[in-house]
Amino acid sequence: MALHVALTHRTAYTYDRLIEMGAQIVRLRPAPHCRTPILSYSLTIEPTGHFLNWQQDPFGNFLARLVLPEKTEKFSVTVDLIADMAVINPFDFFVEDGVKDWPFAYDADQAQELHPYLVPDVTGPRMQAYLAGIDRRPRTTIDLLCDLNQHVKQSVRYLIRMEPGVQSPEETLTRGSGSCRDSAWLLVQVLRHLGLAARFVSGYLIQLTPDVKPLDGPAGTTTDFTDLHAWAEVYVPGAGWIGLDATSGLLAGEGHIPLAATPQPGSAAPITGQHGAANVTFGFDMGVTRIRETPRVTKPYSEEIWSRVVAVGHRVDERLKAGDVRLTMGGEPTFVAVDDPEAAEWNTSAVGPTKRGFADDLVRR
Repeated sequence: MALHVALTHRTAYTYDRLIEMGAQIVRLRPAPHCRTPILSYSLTIEPTGHFLNWQQDPFGNFLARLVLPEKTEKFSVTVDLIADMAVINPFDFFVEDGVKDWPFAYDADQAQELHPYLVPDVTGPRMQAYLAGIDRRPRTTIDLLCDLNQHVKQSVRYLIRMEPGVQSPEETLTRGSGSCRDSAWLLVQVLRHLGLAARFVSGYLIQLTPDVKPLDGPAGTTTDFTDLHAWAEVYVPGAGWIGLDATSGLLAGEGHIPLAATPQPGSAAPITGQHGAANVTFGFDMGVTRIRETPRVTKPYSEEIWSRVVAVGHRVDERLKAGDVRLTMGGEPTFVAVDDPEAAEWNTSAVGPTKRGFADDLVRR
């Protein structure tokens, strides 16, 4: 039961004059820890006269470093990928016995390795009050993570914010609203203040129309769509990095395709670089298309397709009839010797001491 989708993401900059471009860093390739299978990927750059080198940053994310030697009036980046949207159970992981319940502490080696993800920012009064109000009673680690994710989701009113950068937790709490990246950064800081290693993730979010309406809860999207998104990941020994989407209050699933996961949001920006002074016109478009969708329990053959299948069956019947091919249905005759019917040659073995003789006698008769 395959469901493959094609995602296209184009970002374009148009300048009012010919300008020189510094090196551009593009972070728009699925990260190595992406769980959604990526069947194909391409990155197209304009102008075509450029040099591209694939690199990895200190955190393992893929970077495309672009050098444009000639002056240009335009710069565009187009990503095309095909993803296999096989369902991923976000709770399909184990945790080590020593960290099943919270609070817990990382061992010395892990704490040293995770240091960049454990250092919280300096807090202001709003953040201090917010942290003081968090329920810190002991419970399972998974329950704690789900509770914190929901808590941030309920604390921040989601809005689409086109301004660049990420709000500080202090600003997000003061406003009571923010974009996905603002909620993600707030959750990262909350986790770090509780002693949990957390990182900021930028990526694609693909949401598809559900096959059937749920019996309870939200109905979900009414159209297939994709967008740039941000969420948090927390490190739990045994399970590894677990994705938490504070915008929805849910764990990350097959629709979350990470592009960059870093200790600070600035290191996960999709495109960074410098260019000469100019007025810039910015544009982007994104789309997702289902390109392979096999029937499944929740979405079987449509009436149109089923009618075509039946029509093909009728044509096959006509050809068999025209060729005088007569089909019958019936069971395959099975013969077992009356003497010693429990012997292996009549139950599990292909041949035996008497089977060949009985067969020869039977076929001659």
